[in-house]
Amino acid sequence: MFYRLLRPLIFTLEAERAHNLSIAALRMMPTAAPLNPDPLLQSEVAGICFPNPVGLAAGYDKDGRVAHKMHGLGFGFAELGTLTPLAQPGNPQPRLFRLAEDRAVINRFGFNNGGQGAAADRIARYRRPVGKGPVIGINIGANKDAADRIADYVTGVRVMAPLADYLTVNISSPNTPGLRALQDRSALDALLSAVMSARGADRTPIFLKVAPDLEPADVEDIAMACLDHQVDALIVSNTTISRPALRSAHAAETGGLSGAPLLDLSHQRLRDFHRLLGSRVPLIGVGGIATATQAYQRIRAGASLVQLYSALVYEGPYLARRINKGLKHLMARDGVKNITDLIGVDT
Repeated sequence: MFYRLLRPLIFTLEAERAHNLSIAALRMMPTAAPLNPDPLLQSEVAGICFPNPVGLAAGYDKDGRVAHKMHGLGFGFAELGTLTPLAQPGNPQPRLFRLAEDRAVINRFGFNNGGQGAAADRIARYRRPVGKGPVIGINIGANKDAADRIADYVTGVRVMAPLADYLTVNISSPNTPGLRALQDRSALDALLSAVMSARGADRTPIFLKVAPDLEPADVEDIAMACLDHQVDALIVSNTTISRPALRSAHAAETGGLSGAPLLDLSHQRLRDFHRLLGSRVPLIGVGGIATATQAYQRIRAGASLVQLYSALVYEGPYLARRINKGLKHLMARDGVKNITDLIGVDT
């Protein structure tokens, strides 16, 4: 209720400025004690214990300033980034747009971040030892002007793996020209071979994040590549470049569309991957999730975990806490003992 009253004032601010102010507010918030795993909601994915299945998607905390505090808002895990080897400013502003009538967001940030070196120093101050605090994933990408993008991902693995519970290889942002070409089978094979070799003896889990805008042949190729290279989990999906019917004045802005209009597309893409992979590769469902019922449906469609981001703009900072509470009500209604018992039951 408090956020609903405050939201009109927040929406008078330019979207990126409001985003930055929210990061500043969280930096001042005390760090909460680690979450105790919930017997109903806890699970293990890729050897990591997740206290609940609701995570913060990459893109909010680009430089690793507040990821270690997100469990205080109810998140079972947080993914920071995308981080590139070298700092880069991203695309010109304005580059973030609220589509309030559609409960959606369009962004064309373009991997703006301060670089992996600066982030590593910052993260190291609150990540010793890894695995003893909140679950934190680090999302890595390639610089826009990189001569060898695969080499950029290898650098990201080597620099960030010691600080991460898992690493996400992001090849699905629509805002770095040519990046999605790495989803093609031959390029993906070369990338995953290099990444898996680079992670070394510590065997930090590697997750792969893909776009929702895939043809059936693309889905099959990516699924087989995940199996061939033993990817630890697949995140489905990033923002979409498609444009369903939208009402907002910002509907024609270029960039990736997220929020409510992505719900059906991302849900279907998750079903497609689950049909091919079953339980062999865990899936993380992202896109349009804003309620406990939607999270419940995504898990029943094959997701081991879910992530959200854009819905926070419209629902407020404690959305994860409400979704977890709602999941437990739905599980009690259906007589489910643990969230893992639901994974893929509808497929």
